[in-house]
Amino acid sequence: MKKESLLTVLAVIIIALFTTCTNSTVEKSSNPFFNDFDTPFGVPAFGEIHAAHYMPAFERGMEEGRADLEKILTQKAAPTFKNTIEPLDRSGELLGRVSSVFFAQSSAATSDSLQKIEIEISPILTRYRDEIMLNPDLFRRVKSVYEEQERFKLTEEQKFLLENLYKGFVRNGAELSSIQQDTLKLLNEKLSVLTVKFSQNVLAETNNYKMFVGAEEVAGLPESIVAAAAETAGAAGQEGKWAFTTQRPSIFPFLQYSENRKLRKEIYSAYTNRGNNGNEFDNNQVLAEIVKLRAERAKLLGYRTHSHIVLEPRMAGNPDNVFSLLDNLWEKAIPVAREELSEMQSIADREGAKFRLESSDWWNYAEKLRKEKYDLNDTELRPYFKLENVLEGAFMVANKLFDVTFIPLKDIPLPHPDALAFEVKEADGSHTGVLYMDFFPRESKQQGAWCGGYRSYHLKGKKPVTPVVTAVFNFTPPSGNGPALISLEEALTLYHEFGHALDGLFNKSTYNTTHIAWDFVELPSQLMEHWALEPEVLKMYARHYSTGEAIPDALVEKIKNSSYFNQGFETVEYLAASLLDMKLHTLEAPAIIDVQSFEKEYLDSKGLIAEIIPRYRSTNFLHIAGGYDSGYYSYIWAAVYDNDAFEAFREKGIFSKEVANSLRKNILERNGTMDAMKMYLNFRGRDAAIEPLLKNRGLLRETTVN
Repeated sequence: MKKESLLTVLAVIIIALFTTCTNSTVEKSSNPFFNDFDTPFGVPAFGEIHAAHYMPAFERGMEEGRADLEKILTQKAAPTFKNTIEPLDRSGELLGRVSSVFFAQSSAATSDSLQKIEIEISPILTRYRDEIMLNPDLFRRVKSVYEEQERFKLTEEQKFLLENLYKGFVRNGAELSSIQQDTLKLLNEKLSVLTVKFSQNVLAETNNYKMFVGAEEVAGLPESIVAAAAETAGAAGQEGKWAFTTQRPSIFPFLQYSENRKLRKEIYSAYTNRGNNGNEFDNNQVLAEIVKLRAERAKLLGYRTHSHIVLEPRMAGNPDNVFSLLDNLWEKAIPVAREELSEMQSIADREGAKFRLESSDWWNYAEKLRKEKYDLNDTELRPYFKLENVLEGAFMVANKLFDVTFIPLKDIPLPHPDALAFEVKEADGSHTGVLYMDFFPRESKQQGAWCGGYRSYHLKGKKPVTPVVTAVFNFTPPSGNGPALISLEEALTLYHEFGHALDGLFNKSTYNTTHIAWDFVELPSQLMEHWALEPEVLKMYARHYSTGEAIPDALVEKIKNSSYFNQGFETVEYLAASLLDMKLHTLEAPAIIDVQSFEKEYLDSKGLIAEIIPRYRSTNFLHIAGGYDSGYYSYIWAAVYDNDAFEAFREKGIFSKEVANSLRKNILERNGTMDAMKMYLNFRGRDAAIEPLLKNRGLLRETTVN
């Protein structure tokens, strides 16, 4: 999933929809946020931080932020970059510190008290954010520096920071009248609460569902999945049964291997209808209101739609460019998906099934098709994908490319007892940063995988402040005394988030604030995935968990031969969600919709085949509430670039130090401090070509496996 920008206070506040407060009586002197963390490498003192500490820290953080702002506004000197932009970048240090910790904890280790706090604090932080973005005196100073920037002899990084800061003020209403700004503030507050509610509803729906089955219904499932299901049932007080949930490590193996079609349909319906059950966690009206308010806000700001606001600072620039790419790929992917469906239906017919396949059948028959065409199945692969070995492989790839090492840290505070910590070092032994990794599902953790940060790289004076990065997953957990044996998809996810982590660890921004183009942010992560299944790399890390033997050449060849497998489906289900996101957010005010009717009518008009449901349906589409609104397309936009970028490694060797050094220097170190296209041109010498993406996904007809 997304890399969270390692945020400064302004950026933190802009997305501060998931934060905390409480009516605490904790003495301020005992609040761990009020002093620098006295911990190894200055990481957050997680063991000392409790829910009651957040509100006092937020309150003081906002007080200090206002004081910082007052110093900028009351100086008599004319605005310059040095006396306005730099102190604004440094302002609100405490607020940035508490926000970064809470955002991470509320996503990966939440609780009832933290969820209540989220709802309470979100409008407060939204109002504070508007105090800054709608302050006329501050905007006048920023605008003055922007308009007179030539006389300040700014560096390229300073110019980039200034341009994004100025345009950010404009996009957030700085040029509106005071009456219009009052309306904007009300819209922002409502949206801040609704987006928190949307996410909490999805988490509740996910946690509330369990499907209990007997011994006959787990026959044929991977041993590790069966053991995990038994533990889940036992924890729910149902000893002797097996429980499956809508967490990805549970539901998708069941869909793949269970021969009980009725139960497959039941659990898949529960998964796709999260937030659409007419109960207290129903998201239909919540999302309808979010879409309506976003459209109203766009009109107020002088934009045609919400998407036009969101896309203005990104590589795509406008919705037309996004739809052009998505529609182009849609036309190529739909026929491939139809071919896959036809092949699976043939299997069902030969089995005497006497039914037409439905969406809940896809994973089961796709697995049968993979076995038939490539003699390959997930249960054959999992023994070679022990989690620790996959992680070791990612570390070895980074070492071979960038000469960095990852040293386990034992005596260091952890964000959760399940998390691991590593010190990242350069070849000369110098400290690069700290990396946390948190692998397994729990009820306190949102679904999916993501990467964020507790601290970004920046200069304090002339002294570097090193990053603290966290990567969070929801992998198949270990069961009993056995190891965690993850799927091929989960291995790719590990490499994906690890790519985000390297982006954060290698960044060399002078300032707290970075402005990463959201449709470029997935380049480092998706690029790293390419190494995971390279035969040379598989031989490095894919070892049988019990014998230690390297993965056999025959299996490596099967993985290679099946590289186009199910790509029509995977591309279509992703594109369907991306198109739905864009369509929702290109509605013009008043944008009044019935969510279910809107979703069905639009996807029908696009020709989505009935056997495929979008990767995320509207009521559980967490990206829409979590910062990827009008942004889910970013994965495929960046895929054009990551596939083209990996061609540079293929041309000179997948571990070419020359190409790796260029990647680190021109992209990973500069990301967020320079225009994305300039970075890519500096790395590749030209814009990306789309052909590598089409080839690697089997969407060029001559490369499609028949």
